[in-house]
Amino acid sequence: MEEITIISNYYPPEKGAAANRIEQLALKLHQNNYKVTVICPLGNYPKGTLFSEYKGKFFVSETIHNITVKRLWIYPSVSKNVLIRIVSILSFSTCLFFYLAFKKTTKKVVVQSPPLLLSFIAVFVLSFKKKKIILNVSDLWPLAAIELKALKKNSFSHRFSLFLEQFIYKKSDIILGQSNEIISHIHSFFPEKKCFLYRNYPDHNNAKLDFTFNENQPVKLFYAGLFGVAQGVYDLCKNIDFNTTNIELHLFGDGAEKNQILQFISDEKNNKIHFHGMLDRNELHEQIQKLDVALVPLTTRIYGSVPSKIFEYASLGFPVLYFGGGEGETIVAENNLGWVASVGNYDEINEKIREIAALQKINFLEKKKMILEQSQRVFNLNKQMSSLIENDVF
Repeated sequence: MEEITIISNYYPPEKGAAANRIEQLALKLHQNNYKVTVICPLGNYPKGTLFSEYKGKFFVSETIHNITVKRLWIYPSVSKNVLIRIVSILSFSTCLFFYLAFKKTTKKVVVQSPPLLLSFIAVFVLSFKKKKIILNVSDLWPLAAIELKALKKNSFSHRFSLFLEQFIYKKSDIILGQSNEIISHIHSFFPEKKCFLYRNYPDHNNAKLDFTFNENQPVKLFYAGLFGVAQGVYDLCKNIDFNTTNIELHLFGDGAEKNQILQFISDEKNNKIHFHGMLDRNELHEQIQKLDVALVPLTTRIYGSVPSKIFEYASLGFPVLYFGGGEGETIVAENNLGWVASVGNYDEINEKIREIAALQKINFLEKKKMILEQSQRVFNLNKQMSSLIENDVF
C-alpha cells in the first residue's frame, strides 16, 4: 500500500467546506489503496477555540475512518485583529516547520493552499527534502484578498504574498486547481507546469434521499455554511423581500455574522427567517430534505473561486439560486442546476425569488430528480479520482 501525506489547515471534526473537502480527498485516496496521513492543527474551527478533547495538548495522533491524523499545536483565533490572526497562523506554521524538518515524511505530499503562509512553509521544507509535492489550490491568494478588500494592492503585504504564491507554484511538482480559472492563472506564471482540474465533488449515498413534499407549504429557501463577510448572509436577510412572496428562509451554520443575524431577526420580528445553528453534516442533510432551494451567495465575484456548495447540493438533488459570478455561474447555467443572479444585485435576486415562489411544489420535485441525475452523470468523484491516479498525479 502506497503512502501519502496531506497537509491542511482544516480537518474534521472541524466544520465547513474546507474540512469536508480535505476529508473527502483523504477517504478517496484510502479507498484507492493509499495509506493516508493528515497533518493539521488541533481542532478549533470555526469558533476559534480548541475543542474540549484537544485542550491542554501540544500534539495528538489519532485514527479517524482509517486515516491517521496528526494534530499540531496552534494558538487558535477568529479575531478580526490582523496581528492576532497572524500570530495564530504563525503558531501552527512554526510547529509544522519543525515537524516536517525533523520527522520522517512520506515521498508524496499533498499541500493545501490557502492559507498561503502555511503552504509556503510546507513547500519550502518539502522541496529541500526532495518530496513529490502536489499542491491543491482551492482559492487564489493574494488575488482573492485584493478582491475582498482584505489586502491593499501593491502594499508590502501584497507584494510579499505574491512572492509566496509564485514560490509554491514554482516548487510544486503537480498542481491541482478547483477551477479552470485557477489553472489559467498558474499557467500565466509557469506555462509548462503540470496542472489538473480537481473539482470538489462530494460522495453521498443518494439512496437515502426523500423527495416527498407538501403542496400547501410555503417555498423554503435555505443557506447552510459560514456566516462570514465573503458570504454576506446578513445583508441577504435585510434585502430579501419577504412581504410580497410566500417564502421562508432557513439558516444553518455559524460565523462572524451570527449575532448580527440573530439580532436582526429579533428586532424585525421576522417570522419567515428560521435560524437553526450549526448541525452535524448528516443531521443537516436530513433537515434540508424538507426544503426546496439552496442559496449560494458571494458578496463579490472572486476570480478562481467555485463554491463547493454547487456540487454538494446538486448531488443531493437541490436546485440552487446562485449569485457569485465567475465559473460557478457558468456551471449552474450550463447544467441547469437552478437560477443565477448578479452579485450584489438585490433587485435581480428578489426577481428570481419571486419566480421561484410562483412554482408549484411538484415543479421542485421534478427539478430535484433532474438535477440528481445530472449530478450523477457529470459530477462523479470516483471517475475524477480514477483519472488523476491514471495520470500519476498521486
